[in-house]
Amino acid sequence: MANKKIIAIVGMAGSGKSEVINHLQKKYEWPKIYFGQYTFIRLEKDGLPTNYENERKARESIRAELGMGGYAKLALPDIKKLFKTNDIVLIESLYSWDEYKIIKKAFPEIFKVIAVYASPATRFTRLQKRKIRPIKSLKEFTARDWTEIEGTDKGGPIAIADYTIDNDSDKLINLKKQLEKIIKELA
Repeated sequence: MANKKIIAIVGMAGSGKSEVINHLQKKYEWPKIYFGQYTFIRLEKDGLPTNYENERKARESIRAELGMGGYAKLALPDIKKLFKTNDIVLIESLYSWDEYKIIKKAFPEIFKVIAVYASPATRFTRLQKRKIRPIKSLKEFTARDWTEIEGTDKGGPIAIADYTIDNDSDKLINLKKQLEKIIKELA
C-alpha cells in the first residue's frame, strides 16, 4: 500500500469540491468514490424522487442505520476494489468526523484530505447558478449549511485537512494552481 493514496476533497456546498475532483479526474484519470452516490442509491431503492428534502431524509436514514460514519462504511469495499487497478483513489463528499476517522483508521498512512474554502456569499452565488440541485433562497442555503455543520459534523474533516485551497475567486486558474502545488507535494 506504500505507493497508494486516498485523497478526500472536503468543503461546504458550493466551495468548489466538484471542480477539484473534475480537474483531477480529467488530468490524472484517477477514479473517485462519490459518497453522495449512496444517497441516490437509497432514493432509488425507496422509490423517491431526487430533491433536497428527499436527499436529506435519505442521508439521515443512512446515518440512523449505520451511524455518522455510515457513508465511509458503505465506501470501504468500493475503495478496496478500486485499489486493485489504481494507485490513487479520490473521495468526494466525505462529510462527517466519523467518516474521516473510519477512512483514517482503515488507511492511516495513505489518507490525505484537501479542504476547499469559499466564503458563504461566494458559495450562495454559485449554488444559485448551479444546474443540478440549485439552491434558490438564502433561507434554504443557510439551512443546508447549518445542517451540514451541526447535523453531520462536517467541520472536523475541514478543520483537520492536510491542505486547504482558497477558492473565493471566480478564476478557475487560481484554484488549479493551488491544487497542482498540493498534488506535487503528495506525489
